[in-house]
Amino acid sequence: MRIAAMTMVYKDYWALERWYEHHARHLGVENLFVVSHGEDPRIRDICIGAHVSVYPRDSLEGFDRKRGRFLDDLQARLLDEYDWVIRLDADELLCWDSERYAGLEEVFQENADVPVVTALGMDLVDLGQGGQGIFSEIRDAAFSGHYSKPVAAARAVPFALHGVKVASEDLETFPFRLPRGLYLVHLKYANRDVLDEANAVRMAVANREGKGLPGTAWQEADVETMRFFLDFEQKRKVPWDKAEAHAYSTYSSKASRKEKRNIVKVRAVKLRQRTVLPAWFASL
Repeated sequence: MRIAAMTMVYKDYWALERWYEHHARHLGVENLFVVSHGEDPRIRDICIGAHVSVYPRDSLEGFDRKRGRFLDDLQARLLDEYDWVIRLDADELLCWDSERYAGLEEVFQENADVPVVTALGMDLVDLGQGGQGIFSEIRDAAFSGHYSKPVAAARAVPFALHGVKVASEDLETFPFRLPRGLYLVHLKYANRDVLDEANAVRMAVANREGKGLPGTAWQEADVETMRFFLDFEQKRKVPWDKAEAHAYSTYSSKASRKEKRNIVKVRAVKLRQRTVLPAWFASL
């Protein structure tokens, strides 16, 4: 089975290093495809051996729409050569329960009957305890419906709004699959020092003049970050097994099928629990 992973990035070097190291270790560098938003030699230095291409950064107007279309096209082209194509942001890692699966190939083999798989998403959170070792030192986490989203496809299906876009006649029948033990780990909050730097970039981008620029989450990134940490600390801390079972039951049982845009996605349900990753994450 041939598996590729793709991402698009702008300056998020710390997260990209983790994305590259993690997926290169499990898939091989020759199967990684990184799109740099604007020419950036540092990205090529980080992603040695991967396929690095450049998407022009001459205009940010309507960027999300254009970016989505570009990545859909790239994913479709890669599926001419690969059985599955993983598609993540640069601050997202695709992980799996090592006590359930030998690796990603086994995950996809067990789900070969569907065109797209969704992963159970979580935010990994740096609570200021020191250290930067994700999965070893940084282990506080909270499951997230927002980041429980499609992560890989075996067929060219457009990704949109943290879901997939389907033909109107397929809206009620398109298969929704969230395999138990497949996780998307979101790293945005996993390093506070890096987050401060990234927020400055986000606010500079979003607060310039132009149409179709990022919204409030980028325009007021520092405020949004403060709200996130306050909310996280107020969540009830429960053991991993209990938190994972509750999150899986909540998000896997029924998909949201949006008629207005023909989107199939995880239901927007917020959970009031947080947890600590089990020790086996450090072995991934």
